[in-house]
Parts: sequence; C-alpha cells; structure tokens
Amino acid sequence: MGEGIGQFLPFLLMFAVVYFFMIAPQMKKAKKEKKFAAELKKGDRVITKSGMHGKILELNDKDGSCVIETLSGKVKFELSAISMDLSAKLNAGETKK
Repeated sequence: MGEGIGQFLPFLLMFAVVYFFMIAPQMKKAKKEKKFAAELKKGDRVITKSGMHGKILELNDKDGSCVIETLSGKVKFELSAISMDLSAKLNAGETKK
C-alpha cells in the first residue's frame, strides 16, 4: 500500500507545482480583468489590446460591448478587447500630470 502512494507522489507534486505557478495566477488575473470590465463607465479613457486609444461613450451590458470615441470617429468593441494593463498605465500617467 505504501508503494502505491509512493508511485503517485511525483505526479501529485508536479500537479501542485503546475497549479501554484501556472493555473492559480491565470485565474487571479482573469478575475481582475472581469472586475476591471465590470467597473468601466462612460468617460473612461481606455486602450484596446490592438492599441487603439479612446474614450468610452456607451456601454452595452446585453451583448458585452462598448462604443469608443477615437480621433477618427466612433468604434464598437467587445469589452474583452479593452486592455486592463495598458488602460491602467494610461490613466496612471494622467493622474501624475
């Protein structure tokens, strides 16, 4: 019986390492991104993951989209296309000025 547990111990340890170094941080980041998207409001300055800068004009909770005003006009994006990291850097830079 002790041999059976001994054989699976390396696999259990590998799973624990993978969980704590890969899976848990990804789940934590996904949770933060979901909270960020839920807290967006009209007038927020954002940057999309593709690099487009703009200001939120409309939020649509039904289909998870928003309308962003850019220098070239209005564009509709999915909320998931807004970069939490880039938008946070943009807004942090504005508060320092």
